[in-house]
Amino acid sequence: MTKIKIISFFFFILLLDNISFAKEPSKLISEIVNEASVILSSSDPVEAKIIRLNNIAETSVDINGIGMYTLGKYRKNLSEDQKIKYKKLFKSYFLKSFSSRLVDYSDPKISVVSENKINEKYTIVSTVLEETSKNPEIKIDWRIYTKNPDRPLIRDLIVEGLSLARTQKEEFKSILQNNEGDINYLFKSLEEFIIK
Repeated sequence: MTKIKIISFFFFILLLDNISFAKEPSKLISEIVNEASVILSSSDPVEAKIIRLNNIAETSVDINGIGMYTLGKYRKNLSEDQKIKYKKLFKSYFLKSFSSRLVDYSDPKISVVSENKINEKYTIVSTVLEETSKNPEIKIDWRIYTKNPDRPLIRDLIVEGLSLARTQKEEFKSILQNNEGDINYLFKSLEEFIIK
């Protein structure tokens, strides 16, 4: 094999290695729940589990997208500095809320049931959290944003028909409505939750 052919061959292998193949939404969810299950069933300290769970969330959830959605119409009135502050606070709020809910499960068993492509941007992956001696079976639909098929991201969880993003949006709306739309009251509420 000539030097040119050898170089071409290695270049081709490197190229193949760097090609990002689109991940099916149901496969994404299967990988996430399997990884979370391994973390939650480990003997690691709670703090270590939280760090690892947060790493999963940061790479697989569209935290900024959810954050801006939950602000609703109020996002239009924010200055750039307020948007930056809100995104930072919301990310900390989201990660604390996410990990504190999950860390109580020792070994959740979640099975993917179906995948329904709504349009080019969204796919719903339906799953079931299996029944245990302490908890009944729970149906969970994952709303996956697939505008970039190489990097699908979770945009919402619908637990037994209840959208967590919509519930959060209503909670933030209530805080803002009760305080004449002043974003500083929402900032304060998020800060209080984060430092608890």
